[in-house]
Amino acid sequence: MSGTRWRLGLGITALLTAAALLPSPAHAEAAADYTITVDPSAEGAAIDDTMYGVFYEDINRAADGGLYAELVQNRSFEYSTADNASYTPLTSWTADGTAEVLDDAGRLNERNRNYLALGAGSSVANSGYNTGIRVEEGKKYDFSVWARAESGTTLTVTLRDAAGTLAKVREIAAEGEWRKYTATFTATRTSNRGRLAVATTAPAALDMVSLFPRDTYKGQSNGLRKDLAEKIEALSPGFLRFPGGCLVNTGSMEDYSEASGWQRERSYQWKDTIGPVEERATNANFWGYNQSYGLGYYEYFRFAEDIGAMPLPVVPALVTGCGQNKATDDDALLRRHIQDTLDLIEFANGPRTSEWGAKRAEMGHPKPFHLTHIGVGNEENLPREFMARFKEFRAAIESEYPDITVVSNSGPDDSGATFDTAWQLNREAGVDMVDEHYYNSPQWFLQNNDRYDSYDRNGPKVFLGEYASQGNAWKNALAEAAFMTGLERNADIVKLASYAPLLANEDYVQWSPDMIWFNNHASWGSANYEVQKLFMNNTGDRVVPSTATGTPAVSGPITGAVGLSTWATSAAYDDVRVTSADGETLLSDDFSGDASQWTHTGTGSWTVQDGAYVQTDTAAENTMVTAGDPAWKDYDLHVKATKKSGNEGFLIAFGVKDTGNYHWWNLGGWNNTQSAVEQASDGGKSTLLSKAGSIETGRAYDIDVKVRGRQVTLYLDGKEWGSFTDDKPAEPFRQIVTEDERTGELIVKVVNAQDTPARTAVDLGGAKAAPKARVTTLAADQDAVNTETDTPVTPVRSTFSGVADEFTYTFPANSVTFLRIRQR
Repeated sequence: MSGTRWRLGLGITALLTAAALLPSPAHAEAAADYTITVDPSAEGAAIDDTMYGVFYEDINRAADGGLYAELVQNRSFEYSTADNASYTPLTSWTADGTAEVLDDAGRLNERNRNYLALGAGSSVANSGYNTGIRVEEGKKYDFSVWARAESGTTLTVTLRDAAGTLAKVREIAAEGEWRKYTATFTATRTSNRGRLAVATTAPAALDMVSLFPRDTYKGQSNGLRKDLAEKIEALSPGFLRFPGGCLVNTGSMEDYSEASGWQRERSYQWKDTIGPVEERATNANFWGYNQSYGLGYYEYFRFAEDIGAMPLPVVPALVTGCGQNKATDDDALLRRHIQDTLDLIEFANGPRTSEWGAKRAEMGHPKPFHLTHIGVGNEENLPREFMARFKEFRAAIESEYPDITVVSNSGPDDSGATFDTAWQLNREAGVDMVDEHYYNSPQWFLQNNDRYDSYDRNGPKVFLGEYASQGNAWKNALAEAAFMTGLERNADIVKLASYAPLLANEDYVQWSPDMIWFNNHASWGSANYEVQKLFMNNTGDRVVPSTATGTPAVSGPITGAVGLSTWATSAAYDDVRVTSADGETLLSDDFSGDASQWTHTGTGSWTVQDGAYVQTDTAAENTMVTAGDPAWKDYDLHVKATKKSGNEGFLIAFGVKDTGNYHWWNLGGWNNTQSAVEQASDGGKSTLLSKAGSIETGRAYDIDVKVRGRQVTLYLDGKEWGSFTDDKPAEPFRQIVTEDERTGELIVKVVNAQDTPARTAVDLGGAKAAPKARVTTLAADQDAVNTETDTPVTPVRSTFSGVADEFTYTFPANSVTFLRIRQR
């Protein structure tokens, strides 16, 4: 049995059994639980330098209060109920005396409409973000304000916290029409709770009250917060996709105009974001706050250049996404947006003698930014309407700029009717590249390593612009790492890939998970960040073909109780029956009495009304009630359901093990636009089957679910709606081998996403390798999460001296390991 490679699972019983079968310790050393076989002579896919990048969107206060280094919140008094119902023009400000925000002919300019009228002897103080304004002892901070004041007016500017002053008080003599005034503070103490106050001796108008740390990223004016920018730079991203995301193509699409009044709820317009900061607009951010546009297109291009990344802007296609699902029929508006896109390319690439190239040069960058790719649209759920408009954008761009790659997209999901239609249209149109987005459970990522193996090698390339496994624990990052080995194996198809979202202020979270977390004084990389950084800094130039043994699949029937739920909807359920495959009644409830058979595990308000079980809270999400035995298998579930009011339809659950593990048929989901079967695994969801469709209010539906083993068939009003077999294994052991042509190293990348070590025989296929390898390992408990004060997921570097043509390496439990092996 010498040299035999055992294909065993990694349970303790299996290991003991294997040991018992071996005749001697020598043979035990030769045995391995996995094998990796490398073929260095075979041709693998080339990996572009730009394969891995970052996607930036102003979500979770990623810009103001985040990457944009401005320390004053609502610096130009533009906050409005259009941004957030709780906002006023004085949000984050405290006034002492007479202070009124005005919007009249006395404003600073047309874009910056609101300003503060401050009475004699009055003052205002700003609270910044999080707990306050962060200053560090000995560091300099640049203050500025635009003011209009009577002759002899003195503005007194202070920086303090509850314990006292944080810097020497500054007094500024102000007089006359609008003018910018500046001062510099040097902090005498460190504080996270600072307040910036401005007081006046006489009536004065103030606008654009600003405080910037002198120590920005690369010392740039109107610059970026240094620690956040440096964490992004440390990823070595090949591209920077910006500015979104849902905020790109949501809103009215209109611009400001006197004819239409003061338009605030509109899509992201790049021209609003360039030029002097005091002349830039603010906007109602899709994610429920105000965005100042102090961090605008010029700063994005400059940042991409600074970190060595390809800029990849995304412009609206005049079809809204992210649940809005509208398409404009205004041809003049479409023409203007197409021209704006051509102007954007000129702004990035045009000579300084061109109209928009001159504006770039005027801002401080006479040389072009070398734009090569541009995205049109984001997650549109109306694929035919989107494609009609995309073609017009592409034709105009290719006519003037034939070398620009115009990127399309496939909607918001990894599968389903919208996805399939979008891909069909993209193929028919001969699109160069399609932007895919999906957020799924860790199990989905472990199950779908082979996703791109079957993609058409002659069709459009893939830009995986947004993906994440619905959590920041180490188990999430492990699953993503396993999936990334499949991305690299298919580097001929997947040309670009970026985790999303990038940034999150811990006190202003609209979406989680996120790669980098921060507050006003610290930042830290998530477990997902460490995985992305490891892959992005060790990508290699080509794939070296390799194979590996797998983990024996463990399968069994779908088991679990049943459940009813709603999402932002009121619905009534009746005549619930569960019958075993042999006809035994397991559950029967017509709600003629109480609901004692049901357990309420979610939110919402459930009561028995008129012989039905009714959930009445139209704001509550996931209102799950469950009944039955978690051991149930092979059964038929019948439910009669009626939507009473709200945004969506019904959620009929089966295979319910607990609150985080179940299947449900989501009828009328996604704002009542489609239906799908979703599987929840440890709280994360992935879609197994999806179709377009909606649910009518007031109509009774007969819903039946037939579960046999892992095969499920679904019926709506007696007609088969769809079926699926949930039997795809979640493979915890994945690997890829690449070559770094500059160093001559093979990079063996192995993910072991299970609780036991993976003893592995590695066969380099005759490659002449040096005996020592540089090793980087990420390993932690699966539930470990990096925080500000504790980072259990941290790379450990070591040296392995046992490299040979054939050698054995034990990959730790729950680990990602990279071995860089120098070839001789």
